Amino acid sequence: MDHRKGRGVVMATGSISLAKAMWRGFRGKCPNCGEGHLFGRFLKVADTCDHCGEELFHQRADDFPAYLVIVVVGHLVVPAILAVETAYAPAIWLQLAVWLPVTLFASLALLQPTKGAIVGLQWQVGMHGFEASKRRREVGELAPVLVKADTRAA
Repeated sequence: MDHRKGRGVVMATGSISLAKAMWRGFRGKCPNCGEGHLFGRFLKVADTCDHCGEELFHQRADDFPAYLVIVVVGHLVVPAILAVETAYAPAIWLQLAVWLPVTLFASLALLQPTKGAIVGLQWQVGMHGFEASKRRREVGELAPVLVKADTRAA
């Protein structure tokens, strides 16, 4: 069956490494197939993958992605603030005008990818409700991947 034409059902095969599952999640893709969308809205994980049907509602990322983003952005922005302050000593209003938006945009830019990576981690390790999916992958059972039909003329 030709997967590129989007007709019928394609079977997902092979084991997916932890790094690959987390990278797929970081990119906002389903950790199982790497094709479907992981998020329905900015931080709302879809209940199921729109490509392969993998159940994703089991995830329990909670506040962990936000904590990681705070640590990463803090470790990047604070040394930069201190370096600029030490080297140039600009006015406080200029520091605020620069560093508050940098911190805000960096945090918002990293939040969804970080949550996706955490969902990918939970999926691959089999945490929470992902145990059945993990067992299925371990025994090599092929899970059907639902592919939407191509609406263009052949």
